[in-house]
Amino acid sequence: MSVDLTSRLKRTLPASLFGLTGLCLGALPALAQTPGDPAQSSAPALEIDAGPAGTGAGADAPTALAASGADPAASPAPAAVEDPVEITIAGTRVSRTPGSAQVIKQDQLERFEYDDPHAALMQVPGVYVRHEDGVGLRPNIGIRGGNPDRSKKVTLMEDGVLFGPAPYSAPAAYYFPLLTRMVAIKVIKGPAAIAFGPQTVGGAIDFVTRAIPTTPGGSLDLGLGAYGYTKAHAHFGASNEQFGFVVEGIRLHNDGFKELAGADTGFTRNEWMVKTSYLLDPQAPMGHQFQLKLGYSDEVSNETYLGLTDDDFHENSNLRYPASSLDQMRNHRTSLVLSHEVGAPDASWKLSSNAYRNDYARAWRKLNRFRDASIAEVLAAPESPANAEYYAVLTGEADSVTAGQTLLIGPNDRRFVSEGVASKLEFQASTGPLEHRVEAGARLHYDSIARRHSESGYLMQDGTLVPEDSATSVTTANEASTLALAVHGMDAVSWQALTVTPGLRVEIIGSELADHIADEESTHSLVALMPGVGAYYAIVDDFGLLGGVYRGFSPPPPGESDAAPEYSLNYETGARLSSGRSQLEAIGFYNDYENLTNICSFSGGCSDADLDRQFDAGAARIYGFEAYLAHDFVWGSVRFPVTGAYTHTRGVFDTTFTSADPIYGDVQEGDEVPYLPRHQASGTLAVEWSHAGASVAANYVSEMREEAGSAPYADSIVTDDLFTVDVGSKVMPVPWLTLYGNVRNLFDARSIASRRPYGARPNAPRWVQVGAKLSF
Repeated sequence: MSVDLTSRLKRTLPASLFGLTGLCLGALPALAQTPGDPAQSSAPALEIDAGPAGTGAGADAPTALAASGADPAASPAPAAVEDPVEITIAGTRVSRTPGSAQVIKQDQLERFEYDDPHAALMQVPGVYVRHEDGVGLRPNIGIRGGNPDRSKKVTLMEDGVLFGPAPYSAPAAYYFPLLTRMVAIKVIKGPAAIAFGPQTVGGAIDFVTRAIPTTPGGSLDLGLGAYGYTKAHAHFGASNEQFGFVVEGIRLHNDGFKELAGADTGFTRNEWMVKTSYLLDPQAPMGHQFQLKLGYSDEVSNETYLGLTDDDFHENSNLRYPASSLDQMRNHRTSLVLSHEVGAPDASWKLSSNAYRNDYARAWRKLNRFRDASIAEVLAAPESPANAEYYAVLTGEADSVTAGQTLLIGPNDRRFVSEGVASKLEFQASTGPLEHRVEAGARLHYDSIARRHSESGYLMQDGTLVPEDSATSVTTANEASTLALAVHGMDAVSWQALTVTPGLRVEIIGSELADHIADEESTHSLVALMPGVGAYYAIVDDFGLLGGVYRGFSPPPPGESDAAPEYSLNYETGARLSSGRSQLEAIGFYNDYENLTNICSFSGGCSDADLDRQFDAGAARIYGFEAYLAHDFVWGSVRFPVTGAYTHTRGVFDTTFTSADPIYGDVQEGDEVPYLPRHQASGTLAVEWSHAGASVAANYVSEMREEAGSAPYADSIVTDDLFTVDVGSKVMPVPWLTLYGNVRNLFDARSIASRRPYGARPNAPRWVQVGAKLSF
């Protein structure tokens, strides 16, 4: 089922976004003639505010400033795409936004040289992480109670463009960009989430890549570490008043920390990015800027879903059973984004548009099951008479002697396409004493997935897997696609110290599914309305109160005509202090679900028959409290930046039901929602001066349920709590050379990070890494 996007646009949506862009361009002269006077406005002007000056917390705290995508030594060039130094919501800077928005800046990312997105995002309150493979290959991220499984309940973007393989048709994020390529991470929660989509219940995360520099220059980063770790990362760029470019490449490799009879259990990942920009006429008062961004990524990882029994885990948490020796993921991805931006010389309006396409292919050969037994049940009770022989086969201690002991192994082969066009118009105006900062946007998006899952029989013989003399069976063969038109509008209305921001998002979605095994086709369509409103009142210049309410939404999978989308009514209220070197934010949130949903996945323990189906959990409530603190202590030329984040969360079901989804099962009203750590905390302390620096980070995640329930944790399927400490240091013997070293998990804390889909799997052990960065 191959669908050409252009032909579908002509058939189904003749008023395409290019038409919308034309209408916007036609309206711009009128807007340019009657702009509001920024000098008379009590709200911030539309241009991005640089935030607090100096080296205070405003320069380091996630709540204060976004990192510039440009090289630190360079200011934005006329030919480079404008790179914001702060998140704005409808033209309102973060410090006065009626919602929660944080940014992890480049200097924070470089303190520990994290490769795992989980570790970096722990610094943001309200963002939950669930470790799985120990190295963050396929992150599990949730926001404000959203199920973190494969980050499928979060809107994920790179430079403002959706990067998931198929964000509507198959939202599980099996692709994630390499963190070392990023210069900032933006996290948007609360009412502002309706500006993004399709997932709006929790919020959105935007990974910001390197901008084109103003002068020729680049860097080379070479790293080595334990477990065969190597990193090679280089970039170079240049620009003049009209043209600019940057080229960046990364190779990341390790041999893995898990032990499998001397075999490689690690991975190799490569990523390339090329950006070019062109300013049509540098002398024109209203310049048209174009940017082309190309990307390539590939991965080979010897990763498995197979875990251990609890006893084996506590004896050697790094162990891998021989039954997983053939497991391997291979994937590759290409991406293209063509962008255009035009704005008024006085910054009274700006129009941004882009067209994008991502192609992603993956094949994960892995152990699926025994022919006649459940691996999860075997590992849960390995000593029972019914399971003992199967357990011995998994560990290689016994040969397969019956047909039921045959191990079924095969690739889940999937092909994805994600493409679309989008435009966003921002402008300012005034009506009497009211100042307006307006944002209006639209996106036409198409994505698809083609699945072919197969498996073949293997026998365990003398600790080695050998093929069984049997035919390969195809378990899944289907194609699904979605065409979605999303429009949103927000108006930040300011009067004196009060800013009220009403907004609306509309999603018009049509999807189809073709099951080639059952020879069935189905279609589904829906229209979703997501209104919201937020308010911020500045009691004094640096301190104010905020609150908001909005409707959250998560679309159902393609073709399920009887599936209801996930809807919730989300509330938040709190206070924010932003003063020089100090940042403080405390927010309470309450998500009232009309219909909590989950799309079943293999990573969650679902059977082949239930894969990619939606399961409804009905009414539920998830609520909690977020706190963030940052302060910069300065003593002469030495800085001591300190940050802290804490999140407390509770979630309960308001209905009684039985579900085939393993994370639900038999649920009673009042049972706790799974995958919600009650406590999560993070703190960092650094000492930095011009030639050296040292940092320490402490992270804690409490145990969490992996299945709904209310029984004591000791009698439930849960993960362990985890407390880790990371340290990092750097020194610059000469201006063009930085030497750095990091120790992940300094005290080698080990815990069960995941039990899904079968068996206990660990977090990463203590991991030492060193490297050198050369700037030129």
